Amino acid sequence: MSEPLDLQVALKEAVKTEKDAMDYYKYGAEKMAEDRARKAFELLAREERQHAQMFYNVYRGGDLPPFDEYMESPPDTESPWWQALKKAMLAEFDEQRALELAIEQEEILAEQLLAMAARIDDPEIRAIYESNANSTQHHLELIEEEYKAMLGMSA
Repeated sequence: MSEPLDLQVALKEAVKTEKDAMDYYKYGAEKMAEDRARKAFELLAREERQHAQMFYNVYRGGDLPPFDEYMESPPDTESPWWQALKKAMLAEFDEQRALELAIEQEEILAEQLLAMAARIDDPEIRAIYESNANSTQHHLELIEEEYKAMLGMSA
């Protein structure tokens, strides 16, 4: 049997996870040489920021700074997104690796959001998780399209 859900802890973690994803995409966009991939990562960064805003708006804890201030704070270099990025950068970090890493992380995030939604009784908050899971699935599809296009360009 799973532990009881502390909704406020879950919401705070969701805000943080979406910020971590945004930071990854902002960094990735800066490193992209190919214009189409860069624009895709810029779009993903903006959407992750919107996701974070949705969770932030229903979070009732008083321990996070104002939203814009929080989103502009430096990346959490201990986050799973940043750790995966650092590991990838030990090898050759290029557009292909950035897209592969984004696919991996988006798959994990989609699963986590759906699992959390299933545990939430509050219909408004559950809907936010489900909406973000759906959007994450669209991100995954966009990234996969970019990946296929990139492979077609280099083939």
